[in-house]
Amino acid sequence: MADRRLQVFFTVARLLSFTKAAESLHMTQPAVTFQVRQLEEYFNTRLFDRTHNRISLTEAGGRVYEYADKIFELYTEMDNSIREMTGEISGSVTIGASTTIAEYMLPALLGNFKTQYPDINIHLKVSNTDGIVSMVENNTIDLGVVEAPVANKNLVVETCSSDKLVAIVPPGHEAMGRENLTYEDLIKYPFICREEGSGTREVINDYLDAMSSEGEALKISMELGSPEAVKGAVEAGMGISVVSLATVQKELKLGTLVAIGLDPPLERPFSFVHQKQKFRVRVMEELLFFAQDYCKDHQASNKG
Repeated sequence: MADRRLQVFFTVARLLSFTKAAESLHMTQPAVTFQVRQLEEYFNTRLFDRTHNRISLTEAGGRVYEYADKIFELYTEMDNSIREMTGEISGSVTIGASTTIAEYMLPALLGNFKTQYPDINIHLKVSNTDGIVSMVENNTIDLGVVEAPVANKNLVVETCSSDKLVAIVPPGHEAMGRENLTYEDLIKYPFICREEGSGTREVINDYLDAMSSEGEALKISMELGSPEAVKGAVEAGMGISVVSLATVQKELKLGTLVAIGLDPPLERPFSFVHQKQKFRVRVMEELLFFAQDYCKDHQASNKG
């Protein structure tokens, strides 16, 4: 409903990039440039300074940005208010998740959500933690679910649940039967890990760095791009790894992998991450509340 030129300008001004704005709005860069130029012609003044492949807001651009921010807040507040009055909860929402969460946590959560809200369309994007945080920053997705700490203090991060990590070895491995493995145990064997940028890789690196105290390093033999690939390599006897306990439930039941605890134990949070916004569209609010309740129930059942 809001002026399209103003929406495009606001996105460019927030990201300070025509390229990122085009990606966020699913438009071509020339189309974004055209919309901004139309708004500049309407006000008969430049809204951006363009120098050395960088852009910045002019004084007039800063003034337009301030008013646009207020306009979109009011629009969203109005939209939420009317939908609350009519009881309508529909629309679409885009959620992003790191690989482990997308494969092992989200299917049940989103299935339950869709059952309760059949008129809501859900779009899912999968990437590693760094990729998901970048999508939230660029407003490509409405809500991200990640498995590693988020450094950007301008985003809202809310812990959903905790996840236990364990060492995995193939059946018949000499470590089989051990209750726990220490860092000194882990460095004895070829180690299979996730790719750089993976939340699992980051959490394990931080844990191992704290344990090593400049001692002998892990013998990293392979870097793989998914939990399934890591598990397959361990099953094939190519090394050991540390993974989320949630990702190996099927293999433990089938007896194709053996899980061993870590000493000291290693847990990490699964967290929601989203933009700081005073008002969000109703469908986004409902998804966030539903996910928070799901995580609380899931955590309680795990402890029970």
